[in-house]
Amino acid sequence: MANDNTAVLLIHCPDRPGILAAVTDFINQQKGNILYLDQYVNREDHVFFMRVEWALDNFIIPRDEIEDYIDTLLAKRYSMNFRLYFSDSKPRMAIFVSKMSHCLFDLLGRYHAGEWNVELPLIISNHPDLKPVADQFGIDYFVFPINKDNKAEQEAKELELLKQYNINFVVLARYMQVLSPQLIDSYPNRIINIHHSFLPAFAGAKPYHAAHERGVKIIGATSHYVTSDLDAGPIIGQDVVRVTHKDTIESMVRKGRDLEKIVLSRAVEKHIDRKILTYQNRTVVFD
Repeated sequence: MANDNTAVLLIHCPDRPGILAAVTDFINQQKGNILYLDQYVNREDHVFFMRVEWALDNFIIPRDEIEDYIDTLLAKRYSMNFRLYFSDSKPRMAIFVSKMSHCLFDLLGRYHAGEWNVELPLIISNHPDLKPVADQFGIDYFVFPINKDNKAEQEAKELELLKQYNINFVVLARYMQVLSPQLIDSYPNRIINIHHSFLPAFAGAKPYHAAHERGVKIIGATSHYVTSDLDAGPIIGQDVVRVTHKDTIESMVRKGRDLEKIVLSRAVEKHIDRKILTYQNRTVVFD
């Protein structure tokens, strides 16, 4: 059974000798038992990345003081950017959805099955269509119809609702609206989106139709963090599936949606498990 009394430390800093030893020595000297450790060096930019998780059962430093100790003993010395998390602190997730239900059902199924260490208190939509789904799972559902005239006002209400529910991150489960910079800036690297991977070759409302006409041999899906640069945020995960001349538009759409579900859920799981580091519009995704 997984230990629910652990700390997770994510680090990136300029690469130099001794960082790994300094971090592990700090944990060991305070009687922490390291459960997971992974590190990576970007040799082009000379940047060190690391994720380490350790048990707190016998850890000497009180948990409310650990961050200060890391800052004083490690971060200042190595010019570290770091984030500290605790396994018993569940992140709170909100889902944004429009009318397509395939990603929503997959997320709700995994949540309901207890696969993820996360809380899901609300779903937000610009349409009422999927409220029965939320009701089925006992999750609050809010509708904010959006048009060009009320977009700013409605997003301000959505943002207030997210704050009211203490939401830590947002998942766009095929939410067919472009978010405003105000909403994006309120959740930097904490809004996860999914879309087909035909961009930029097959843009527009019917990418599968255009891809079918062109005779593509693979289709794909991309999950990424949302930035103000549309569909160009740090990529978390991608996958592809092969298609042939025998595939119809309908079968391509079905395969694409299956892929979207899988790729989105993988990204959400990595985020929940605190296994993603972002750096210069790219991600380091730990195993």
